[in-house]
Amino acid sequence: MNKPSSLGQNVVIEDNVSFGDNVIIGNNVIIYSGTVVGDNVVIQDNAVIGKQPVRAKASILPDVKTLPPAKIGSGVTIGTSSIVYANCSIANNVFVADLATVRERVEIGEGTIIGRGVAVENDCKVGEKCKLETNCYITAYSTLGNYVFVAPGAITTNDNFMGRSKERYEKFKGVTVKDGGRLGANSTVLPGKVIEEDGTVAAGSVVTKDVGKEDLVVGSPAKKIRDVPKSQLLRNQE
Repeated sequence: MNKPSSLGQNVVIEDNVSFGDNVIIGNNVIIYSGTVVGDNVVIQDNAVIGKQPVRAKASILPDVKTLPPAKIGSGVTIGTSSIVYANCSIANNVFVADLATVRERVEIGEGTIIGRGVAVENDCKVGEKCKLETNCYITAYSTLGNYVFVAPGAITTNDNFMGRSKERYEKFKGVTVKDGGRLGANSTVLPGKVIEEDGTVAAGSVVTKDVGKEDLVVGSPAKKIRDVPKSQLLRNQE
């Protein structure tokens, strides 16, 4: 079994952790049992990899005693003070910036960027070459396609009942953003809404209805004002 090529101070590596070639680990890093780390990975100071979730007494999440270990692909960077939970799969060449959180049962596609302070909650799937920018929030049970762009401060939601009544337990539903969908800065997407391919939400908008393919929506509630310009469509990018 390989060992890290560079190891900082006060690092905790539990049993059965697997390392590829040329792995660099900073100071005060914790890597939990069974984690798989690929080649050419950089794990910066104070990062935590493979953490088992702790369930609050009032949580609606299933009580799972022990989840499978995290898997980190090759060419990945995990930023300072970021947390990657157990049963999370991060594909090759993903960049996870400082202070980000990637929760359990999450899949991150190849070449995606998870920005500073971003939270990707449990049971999400994020496609390839997405850009999730500073302090955006991807709510649990959401699906993002490939080449999705989420601007700083954008918020997605999954609870129409806002934490009250038992009725909500069976009706949690995250958002879906299909290939090339874009969410502007400080926009909000309500539970269960779908952004179709190349659908675009302007900054500050509140999405209360599904957004059509190649539609540009603006306002609160968000309404279509025109088609996305052809020069901006994913299929027309080099």
